[in-house]
Amino acid sequence: MRKIVTYYLSASMSMKKILWRILHRAIINRYKGSELVFLNYGYEYLNPNDESLKLKEIDEKERYCLQLYHSTVADVELNNKDVLEVGCGRGGGASYIARYLKPKSYIGLDMSKEVIKFNNKYHKLPGLSFVTGNAQKLPFEDQSFDAIVNVESSRSYNDMNAFISEVHRVLRPNGYLLFTDIRTKEENELLRERFQRAGLKVIKEVNIIQNVVKALDLDSQRRYQLIKKKTPKIFHGFAEEFSSTKESKRYEEFADGTMIYIQYVLQKE
Repeated sequence: MRKIVTYYLSASMSMKKILWRILHRAIINRYKGSELVFLNYGYEYLNPNDESLKLKEIDEKERYCLQLYHSTVADVELNNKDVLEVGCGRGGGASYIARYLKPKSYIGLDMSKEVIKFNNKYHKLPGLSFVTGNAQKLPFEDQSFDAIVNVESSRSYNDMNAFISEVHRVLRPNGYLLFTDIRTKEENELLRERFQRAGLKVIKEVNIIQNVVKALDLDSQRRYQLIKKKTPKIFHGFAEEFSSTKESKRYEEFADGTMIYIQYVLQKE
């Protein structure tokens, strides 16, 4: 099973997309309830003097995953704004932003019909909605949004240029793309160039890999327990690799610097 995940991590974008669809469907079928609403790696603050994110008790178990979303969007005021999340997954980040940051509207888009059905059932909040759609051909009118959120989704896109072009199209003047995902250093150089060529100005660029590694260190036990509780024993190794728990190949790539975790705030020029 670990070999399958290792292959996935090194596969082409087109093959990743196929494998991700299969894996995503398996996860949704296994986790029918609202117990699992995040699939991201998480974020923890490194400076002990940083003020801890204030969360309601119900959200504490997902603190590190929530902190990743918060760190991604914290530099831009989303209150009373129209916001789109591309690649919303199981809707945990969308729910957090809708509840805590109070946008006027928040639409979560994902290519999976199953996950959108799940989200519309479990995340019922004023102004929050979910739709099925393709990140590389967004089903919205020009200049529809003040901000777009994209968290750990972009590496599965077949055509990153198409996604960036679509982001520019549907953003309003001076709108923001709030982006975070893993890349190699070389891939990030190309990514930055693509953003700039498309008319997206880099306001902030930071490598948060150490924050992610710390979050994985602190959250590994919870992830192990969730895998043990919900995943058949034969698939434990596969699930641990996918979740990047300690001793997984992806965790090692994070810890030794092979991969970076880049966070951008970009503004439409």
